[in-house]
Amino acid sequence: MSTTAGVTEAITTGNVATLFPDVDTQFGGASSARVGGELDGYNEDQVKLMDEMCIVVDTDDKPIASGSKKTCTLRSIYMHISGLQRLVRSAEPTNPLSCMSYIGHLMTNISRGLLHRAFSVFLFDSQNRLLLQQRATEKITFPDLWTNTCCSHPLAIPSEMEASGAGLNQAVMGARTAARRKLDQELGIKEAQVPAEKFEFLTRIHYLAPSGDDGKWGEHEVDYILFIKADVELNPNPNEVRDVKYVTPDELKAMFKDPSAKFTPWFKLICDDKLFEWWENFGSDSFRKYTNDKKICRM
Repeated sequence: MSTTAGVTEAITTGNVATLFPDVDTQFGGASSARVGGELDGYNEDQVKLMDEMCIVVDTDDKPIASGSKKTCTLRSIYMHISGLQRLVRSAEPTNPLSCMSYIGHLMTNISRGLLHRAFSVFLFDSQNRLLLQQRATEKITFPDLWTNTCCSHPLAIPSEMEASGAGLNQAVMGARTAARRKLDQELGIKEAQVPAEKFEFLTRIHYLAPSGDDGKWGEHEVDYILFIKADVELNPNPNEVRDVKYVTPDELKAMFKDPSAKFTPWFKLICDDKLFEWWENFGSDSFRKYTNDKKICRM
């Protein structure tokens, strides 16, 4: 598996504001996604979401600043990796992990790269089926792609990030809080149906992926993996979600073989790595060995 180790020079509290003037090391800023014109022509509701303030972290997942979703998904990718998509398309690997290795090779030439915190929820029903969503056409990044139940970013606010000097447990609680907020906003799953204590934290993955053919947008994230088992009522937001479906492991594997089904890169990476092993053990006593991993998996 390719690694993101060495992707960028070390970004710290001391240099992040110099390298990326749009971030706020005091965690109190606001932004306007309208500045710059990069979002002209996109869906209005999705443009507003680009003003949300994400948690900028160093490679050890320590919060060092806040930055708008626009800053984190545009400037960390587009300004510093011109030509990335041409390289990936010309490679045409059959294995998506091979695609990531091409990205990794190019990243050795990158002097800067903004990294932010994210989460990925995998919700299973009482039949142990995984809820998938197809991202809406209106989405600015990775539109129309199938992915896990919910993927987004904790906000740089006290309820969704740890206090200075606090440990991983508080960061996980922030990710759980953010997950409940976004499950409601995207899928209409009310917070009462997904109590915070029911989310199982497995691990964190550090990955980078471009979005679209122009290479303008992408993700560079430390992603918190959260599992939950719950039977829920769905009311998908059409501005966020195009379609939903519950799948068994075999049904998901069949989707991967269908050339018409396209998937987000982080979901495919997780599936190719550990998802099916985690899924098989979820709900059993042996599942404990997969939870609360302190390491960050570099993909």
